Amino acid sequence: MGAPELRPARDDDAEGFIALIGDCWAEYPGCVLDVDGEVPELRALATYFREQGGALWTAEQGGRVIGMVGTRPLNDDDAAWEICRMYVDAAARGVGLAADLLRTAEDHARAAGAQRLVLWTDTRFTRAHGFYEKLGYVRQGSIRILDDISNSLEFRYAKPATGLVVEALDAAAAASAERRLADLLVACVAEDASLEFLPPLPRDRAIAFWKQTSAAVAAGSRVLLVAWRDGVMAGTVTLDLATAPNQPHVAAIQKLLVDPAARRAGLGRALMRRAEQAARGHGRSILSLDTRVGSAAEALYRADAWQGLGRIPGFELDAQRRPCDTVFFWKPL
Repeated sequence: MGAPELRPARDDDAEGFIALIGDCWAEYPGCVLDVDGEVPELRALATYFREQGGALWTAEQGGRVIGMVGTRPLNDDDAAWEICRMYVDAAARGVGLAADLLRTAEDHARAAGAQRLVLWTDTRFTRAHGFYEKLGYVRQGSIRILDDISNSLEFRYAKPATGLVVEALDAAAAASAERRLADLLVACVAEDASLEFLPPLPRDRAIAFWKQTSAAVAAGSRVLLVAWRDGVMAGTVTLDLATAPNQPHVAAIQKLLVDPAARRAGLGRALMRRAEQAARGHGRSILSLDTRVGSAAEALYRADAWQGLGRIPGFELDAQRRPCDTVFFWKPL
């Protein structure tokens, strides 16, 4: 049948769009597509997006619409663009088409000056949630209630569109970042980073670790910071606030991770600077951390005025299960 063709949408794609959306909604109980009663714009959707200053694309195969996506500027935020009308036929999933559609919309929004990408997705569309989360989107803000025949509730997802951006995640955002952070942790452990895990790290164990972190964020005992580089979640660091009662001014830096594909681009330094800001904001004046002697992280900390306390020989094992020395640092704020 040939590869799908991804092209700008036309108004005469309407029947294909309606059939595609109807089929996707039918996968979830209670989702009802009432075109003329609730979404009449589907009859001329390309014009609808064009009039809003946005764009719409069709994925077509064998004369049949099998995918679609649109993007448009948000009226209440000049720097943000919304990704919307993202649907892929069930038979065309798992082959990269959805990623191609989303990338096309994101690239268009960036070229138009978007600094932030936003999307809304029904709370029932769990498969879509996993897809967006894997690509660096995190839950943000309140659930939106739609007064429609399907009694829809929608999650808001967002991420920075361009540049190097570091943000603190609240509990909902932290939970939605677990999939992507698990991928980062697995990749860093595979690269023999100085962490508490040894390779190969099973992904389910990595996800379990981040679920614990999300719970700690919800409890207020940790701050989770993540870094995006041009829309890709590529780094993270955790600030542990759960210190002893006689150490309310102390916090610990933990799990500084940078995607191996994004290193030497300033992410580690940006994450550490933001962690120090967060510590000050929580009234902490002393930070501590540890890392393997001779690691890239050790060089980063020494270059950033962290003070060495000393080392413990053979304190941890490397990927080959050989004993390695660990060095401990502290820094006054």
